[in-house]
Amino acid sequence: MTDRTPTQEDLDALSLQLGRPVRDVVEIPARCRCGNPLVAATAPRLSNGIPFPTTFYLTHPTITAAVSRQEAEGVMAEMSQRLQEDEELAGRHRQAHENYLQERERIREAAQLEPVWEIEGISAGGYPERVKCLHVLVGHSLAVGRGITPLGDEGLDLIAEEWAPQVCTCATAWDHEAEIPTRDLSRHVRRLEQESTDG
Repeated sequence: MTDRTPTQEDLDALSLQLGRPVRDVVEIPARCRCGNPLVAATAPRLSNGIPFPTTFYLTHPTITAAVSRQEAEGVMAEMSQRLQEDEELAGRHRQAHENYLQERERIREAAQLEPVWEIEGISAGGYPERVKCLHVLVGHSLAVGRGITPLGDEGLDLIAEEWAPQVCTCATAWDHEAEIPTRDLSRHVRRLEQESTDG
């Protein structure tokens, strides 16, 4: 089993992949064959106090771009419709939701955080009833392995021509020579900065 403990090199790579400073990473649950992160496991409460339900955050630019193309082609609506029509698939999707919650609790304990009541029972990506973000399901599949989230596994199959575990695209997926981002421009941080200015 590969080491899940994030190194400074991992955190720098994640920041370059995302184009912003990475925050509150507890584990690297999935890596490229070369060792670079594919997915970051994020604490369920960020250090700025914001609850963060997306435990498995898909970060690798090749995969995120490929998944975005699938989303743009309407895959999520199709998957959500199938969940309404296929009881067996819907049941497996609900089980995947439960696994997501269990994994988030494990990450919370690893981060030595108090329970995050605001998001209790809430996972991410549209679980357990629909598909709202294919990136979440693919990140979940990569983090826990195939056989847990059927639609995440399907998402990986759909992008197989653009990315597969046996192929490394890291050399061209992001600028490795760029300056490591130091300013967080995410909407959550911008909102907090605005509130502190207004207050």
